[in-house]
Amino acid sequence: MPRPFRFGLQCSSLPTENWAERVRRIEALGYSTLFCPDHFGEQWDPTSMLAAAAAVTTRLRVGTLVYGIDYRHPVIYAKQAATLQLLSGGRHEFGIGAGWMETDYQQAGMPYDRPGVRIERVAEALEIITGMWREDGFSYQGRHYRVTQIARAARLPAGSRPAILIGGGGRRMLSVAGRFADIVGINPTLVEGKVTASTPADLAPERVREKVEWVREAARKVGRDPEAIELNSLVFVVAITDDPRGIREALAKNSGMTPEQVADCPLFLTGSASEIRERLEKRREQTGISYVAIQGRDMEIVERFAEEILAPLAGR
Repeated sequence: MPRPFRFGLQCSSLPTENWAERVRRIEALGYSTLFCPDHFGEQWDPTSMLAAAAAVTTRLRVGTLVYGIDYRHPVIYAKQAATLQLLSGGRHEFGIGAGWMETDYQQAGMPYDRPGVRIERVAEALEIITGMWREDGFSYQGRHYRVTQIARAARLPAGSRPAILIGGGGRRMLSVAGRFADIVGINPTLVEGKVTASTPADLAPERVREKVEWVREAARKVGRDPEAIELNSLVFVVAITDDPRGIREALAKNSGMTPEQVADCPLFLTGSASEIRERLEKRREQTGISYVAIQGRDMEIVERFAEEILAPLAGR
């Protein structure tokens, strides 16, 4: 049986005057999760925003897409995530990745190490974070981090911890995800430290299937059931229209893809509501991706997507 669909919404900030009403509206529309990215540009702090959102909702899950490994020490991440899990009543999805946006590092004056080094740090950090969720006096010594008899992050109820979400696009990062993650975001590779014209092509259908297999292979190697891992995709463009030719041609021109490839790329959802639903169902059948997050900037799109895509598919 395929995993049921659920849908998330990514917002880098909320309306200052009526943020609580906006969050409650997102919950009422049926979105599973409110996500916040983690960058140093003009956006809200993710941990503060998510704690506030959890406080004014009852069902809406709150998560990051995704924390950058170098922006905080693993001990801080462990405590932040455990606290959010408690404050939300178990609704936190702790998303973490290797950090990719080079401008964040430049603006903050941090060294931008090669991807392999940053991925090593993610794996070590997850050992520390999960250790601090489960143990008192946890110790760990690795190449990048060392903690000695550090206190438990928080007293989590038995059997409760934040869901771990890891996003990645390359084999090494997705292999770490297969070892640790409850949810894996299947992303394009971003080795250049920025989104380029060729980025979307890395999520052509055959590439998506290959990336998913990397996750599953890594899970099997450590004795995990690959089917227990939920697969996620982040959408950057939603255009619900009976005539998608224009938007597909424009996206194709800017990405070096064909309009047909654009129609099949998980970064874009274009076409009539029925076509989009059919493509999501087909993609789930072919790749296992059932957890779809869209951008939350335009509430008109958010509302229409909820009515025409989310409502017919969520939970099915």
